Amino acid sequence: MIEKINIDKILYAIIIKSNYNKEGIEFFTPENFSQQLAYMKRPKDYEIKPHVHMKNIKQITYTQEVLFIKSGKIRVDFYDRNKKYLTSRLLISGDVILLSDGGHGFKIIEEAEIIEVKQGPYDPSKDKTRFESVKEKDVKIKLSE
Repeated sequence: MIEKINIDKILYAIIIKSNYNKEGIEFFTPENFSQQLAYMKRPKDYEIKPHVHMKNIKQITYTQEVLFIKSGKIRVDFYDRNKKYLTSRLLISGDVILLSDGGHGFKIIEEAEIIEVKQGPYDPSKDKTRFESVKEKDVKIKLSE
């Protein structure tokens, strides 16, 4: 299953659940995203031709990141750019999420291993602003199918 977190015409995230399965290749992100996310399922002996990526200078306005939930269970809390809490989702082992807009925070529900991929170089003084988490009593979790 694929879930796109769209609120007020803003795409905050794309979640690929661990049970997603499809033949071939599918890109989930718009072409203009600075981080591209795709799923590939190829049969035995399928060949992806060798290639090199050409130098291509690009301008990145906001950092987008992809998280691979290797193990455990986490809650993702979504916020708008004004730090207002919006909604939450649960992710489990094998799930993948692209965080594309707004703010986000995480609560580890069960010990978790997470692999993160984002654009660099990373500068903590310029790349992120921290703020207070949603209060537990105000969390709204929509369960994925």
